[in-house]
Amino acid sequence: MARDIQERIKKLIIDQRLPSGASLPTEPELMERLGVSRNSVREALKALQAMGIVEIRHGFGTYVGPMSMAPMIEGLTFRTVAGHYRGEDSLLQLLELREAVETGLIARLAGRIPAADLAELDAIVDRMDTETAADESHNGRPGAVRTETDRAFHATLYRCLGNPLLGEVLEAFWDAFHKVRTDLVDIPQDPKVTCRQHREILDAVRSGDVLRAERAIREHFGNIRTRLSAPVPTGSNR
Repeated sequence: MARDIQERIKKLIIDQRLPSGASLPTEPELMERLGVSRNSVREALKALQAMGIVEIRHGFGTYVGPMSMAPMIEGLTFRTVAGHYRGEDSLLQLLELREAVETGLIARLAGRIPAADLAELDAIVDRMDTETAADESHNGRPGAVRTETDRAFHATLYRCLGNPLLGEVLEAFWDAFHKVRTDLVDIPQDPKVTCRQHREILDAVRSGDVLRAERAIREHFGNIRTRLSAPVPTGSNR
């Protein structure tokens, strides 16, 4: 019964072509339209809110939600954390899921990225080099590539595909992986290797060489997989 009410509210949103932020009928109106009780309507709306399909603004009404990937991110994150504590390689599984998506997309990019995006990617890789060199000049050890810089590279790389849903899915994988990684595992990093691999990905797609681009992205993820599988150093609290 509860699921049926949820489906009928979703159908209402679809049939009326309501965009995010649009006002939905009031509770009494939904009760009359659906022929159900107030409690049934409220329970259905709460469930839809948890999925990001509706947004309940207390004192104002109910609106079409952002329909974001937030529930997906939370689900991926929780599943990965729970699997990790059960002794599963759940973080590695999440990485392989992201790798499969990006490896499948890279061939579509070779030789097709607009000049403006290539210039932006060049600037991002240059920024990685700068971040790597920052600490090295002070203590002789290369600094780490910032997570935000790495994320910006991958987001910019696939932007020209013009697929907002694809972008959101990749962001969901990224959010879940890095949230879990930060909480559970301290992955060792060689910043110079990170910079070199991103430069190789960029050069490969710029050249239009599909096979080279696929090798470059596989090498990048293979490096992450190797680091993820490495034993935790003695004395680490991770």
